[in-house]
Amino acid sequence: MKDSTQTSNPTYPPEVEEIISTKCSTSGCHNSISKDAAGGLSLSTWDELFMGGNGGSVVIPYRPDQSWLMYYINTDTSRGVVLTPTMPFNQAPLSDAEYNTLQEWISAGAPNAQGEIAFSGDPDRKKFYVANQGCDLVSVFDTKSLLAMRYVDVGTLSQIEIPHNLKVSSDGQYWYVCFVAGTVVQKFRTSDDTFVGQVEIGSGSWNTMTLSPDGTKAFVIDFEDEGKIAYVNLENLSLIQMYQGSGVFASPHGSCVNNSFTILYVTSQFGNFIYKIDITNPTFPQIEQIVLVPGQQPNTNLGTLDPHEIALSPDETKYFVTCNSSNEVRVMDAQMDTLISVIPVGQYPVEMVFSKAYPYLFVTCMEDPCAEPLCKGSVWMINYNDLTATKLPQSGLFEPHGITVDDDIGVVVIANRNVNPDGPAPHHSSDCGGRNGYLKFIDLSTLQFITPYRPEVSVDPYSVAGKL
Repeated sequence: MKDSTQTSNPTYPPEVEEIISTKCSTSGCHNSISKDAAGGLSLSTWDELFMGGNGGSVVIPYRPDQSWLMYYINTDTSRGVVLTPTMPFNQAPLSDAEYNTLQEWISAGAPNAQGEIAFSGDPDRKKFYVANQGCDLVSVFDTKSLLAMRYVDVGTLSQIEIPHNLKVSSDGQYWYVCFVAGTVVQKFRTSDDTFVGQVEIGSGSWNTMTLSPDGTKAFVIDFEDEGKIAYVNLENLSLIQMYQGSGVFASPHGSCVNNSFTILYVTSQFGNFIYKIDITNPTFPQIEQIVLVPGQQPNTNLGTLDPHEIALSPDETKYFVTCNSSNEVRVMDAQMDTLISVIPVGQYPVEMVFSKAYPYLFVTCMEDPCAEPLCKGSVWMINYNDLTATKLPQSGLFEPHGITVDDDIGVVVIANRNVNPDGPAPHHSSDCGGRNGYLKFIDLSTLQFITPYRPEVSVDPYSVAGKL
């Protein structure tokens, strides 16, 4: 019998409304009045469902396998993830017919009574993307609400291919992903996140990629002892050229290009130098090694600096290099390739992103110690004009890696890998196994965390990129 305190609001399809209103959105549980004691989630209306709860989205249109709602009403492990306490709380579980009704509804997009699908109908919607390399999944987030709105399967093989790096084209029309254990770069539309096609680049540990300013070309980096660089055409999805050869590249990793698309920078992960590649004539690239320590010769001795990523300042007068082993960011003059500054940061600095609204460069440091339990890693802010550095709050971080900035809404997005079993216990297990990671958000205006919001994503969220 429906709770008398509830007001019927048939925003769900009738067969779904019957289940939700009598079993879920009831007094003391997930209704508008009692939601604060129920994870911040109200199911009173379809609109409220898609406002999510304290942990983010509970229903992902078209993906019952990624929807927490299905985990909580499931009592049969053969159907997928089971979460406790089973919902309805302290009541009889849903019948198989009720379970199947909700599963089929979400598979069809979880429409409302009028057939509308959440987060649809706006091809220009601002989004950001998270590559979950432990499950070959990309999480698609709505930037305005910071809610997960879709999950996209990536890769071509039956085994996990480890989607490692994700980039969005400068015009915001496409996103791309490369794989550590795959042989392709895949292309998707941002308007509806549908698959466009892929370019075959062969086997390799394809760790990073950098796109040309006009979005028509890309360089994809193979991080192996004698690595290689694939130069690809993103319009017709073809391999233009492979830069490779004995002794040409030693453990290449991070990469970026200048706005005139004449210089490609690539880090040599193990050692003390980077590659500066003149691509004015990309058919015949001119490769130069730039040492990051004045007076030294290029070497590949693990544990010296270990340059991981590289980024050009917005005015292209400087480039910044994160150094894993020396726990610093080295700043180089882009014209003279001389050292300007050495900026100490946290342990094991990895990824970087620039704000264009503020003169800030944000750096994730994966292994920085933290005084609090279930906390490891930090985010540092470097003023890229005066080169001063500030360590931001650490609370709630664990193995932060991927990072992006949305200047329009004033938010920094941080992906926490959380692969170490000493990290925070995931809210639930993933359908592909492993430990789920999560996101944290920093308010650009205050440089403080947006709390208590911490949406969980899939396994090992490694790379983040935004549609600008």
